[in-house]
Amino acid sequence: MKVSDNAVVTLDFTVTNADGEILDSTENKQPLQYLHGTGFLVTGLETELNGKVVGEDFEVTLSPDQAYGDYDEALVQSVPGELFDGMEVAEGDTFVAETDDGHRPVTILEVAEEYVKVDGNHPLAGMTLSFRGVVREVREATEEELAHGHVHGEHDHDHDHEHGGGCCGHHH
Repeated sequence: MKVSDNAVVTLDFTVTNADGEILDSTENKQPLQYLHGTGFLVTGLETELNGKVVGEDFEVTLSPDQAYGDYDEALVQSVPGELFDGMEVAEGDTFVAETDDGHRPVTILEVAEEYVKVDGNHPLAGMTLSFRGVVREVREATEEELAHGHVHGEHDHDHDHEHGGGCCGHHH
């Protein structure tokens, strides 16, 4: 079976930036399992994987518009400190914010007395990324998986890079 929409695909992969630094990898970890065609992976990677079969390698370098988008200065904003009442926040922390676009990972850039400066860009926005890896498994999705739009089963860990984890009520 080939990688196609609504197939459940298992991948081993490594992501590197333009300097060749490894940003993410499944090496020595669980492979990534996802439902193809649902936008779980970045667009360029889904396109690259279309039609691949088990055991096939892939290697692709994606510009920001095929990956996590350009860096958008408008997503950097200062919000009143009281929004974080009772929360311990520090520079460099990331958390998932509820926004009009659903859940977005937000990084804290600066903590001042009156305000907190946050960055709503994906941590990899604006970067050219290289993905390489191998297709480990491809199977039909179950009806339940299609209904929920994501994979169930023993690997139901939060590998959800795009959506900042948490799905169907498993919030952290």
